[in-house]
Amino acid sequence: MLVSELADATAAEPPSSTEPTTPPEAPASPETAVSSAPTAPLEPVAPLESADIIEQLEAELEAERQKVKQLQRRSARESQLEPYQVELLKLQRHLEKHGQRMIVLFEGRDAAGKGGTIRRVTRYMNVKHYRVVALSKPTDVERSQWYLQRYVAQFPRGGEMVLFDRSWYNRAMVEPVFGFCTDEEHENFMRGVVGFEKDLVRQGTVLLKLYFSVTKKEQLRRFDRRRHDPLRQWKLSEVDVQAQDRWDDFTDAKYEMLRRTHTSVTPWTVIRSGDKHVARINAMRVMLGAVDYDDRDTSLNFVPDTDIVVSGSHEVELMEADRIRRGKFRH
Repeated sequence: MLVSELADATAAEPPSSTEPTTPPEAPASPETAVSSAPTAPLEPVAPLESADIIEQLEAELEAERQKVKQLQRRSARESQLEPYQVELLKLQRHLEKHGQRMIVLFEGRDAAGKGGTIRRVTRYMNVKHYRVVALSKPTDVERSQWYLQRYVAQFPRGGEMVLFDRSWYNRAMVEPVFGFCTDEEHENFMRGVVGFEKDLVRQGTVLLKLYFSVTKKEQLRRFDRRRHDPLRQWKLSEVDVQAQDRWDDFTDAKYEMLRRTHTSVTPWTVIRSGDKHVARINAMRVMLGAVDYDDRDTSLNFVPDTDIVVSGSHEVELMEADRIRRGKFRH
């Protein structure tokens, strides 16, 4: 009975297949239908010639090489300043130790290299014992005061050095050229400034007057660089823009300033700044030679280059000789 029932049940089952069953295909999606459709052949793109690609890569490589060389030159130049910057620290310590006061004036045309030199001079100095003073145009209150009063307020205490990025000599050059002062104010300044400075020196202040001299062509090149360099555009002012047009007026003012305010007690030192790096080194040499400080490195060359540094009186002689030859001043 049991055997016959089992046989009947087995006979009722459908026969099994050893092949796996395949599910029915799903209908193709629109995306699949589109992708499976035949596509039109792409238009052939003309490849760049191998020579053009090589030329482009070589140009890019050369540009990178020039950047590296420029950075290497800059690094080498900055390292040449370091021995003098060490000496400036010794000078600063000497001023502090002996309570001496020192004033350095940085004068010259726009883009002559004054600011860059100041930054190199002060790069490693102790900020507690030096100040850089760059005064803006005077206020109405300051205009009502004695002209030198706002500069005197910035003078150093004992043990301090003050560097003026432009100074009271604005009244000798910029102000008369642009009409910012009257002829009488200009003349009063020129008559009184020498006595004022001699009093400073007599009472123990070390006064150094530096004039940075640049050619008209080089000034224009630096202006163009400022105009097109976003990092330097802030340096280009309306006064700068007019500097080239008023070149001869500034030259005349420079001549009068050097002729009337250079003395043996309060001399001017003129620094040719066509090469900024060379000008910076020589400015440092002049500064270090102004004070007999302790522990001077005798292996270092402290003698200014005579092709770069000249006295104010000699500059006047050169300008006068140039005027005789050419009929006008050159610088």
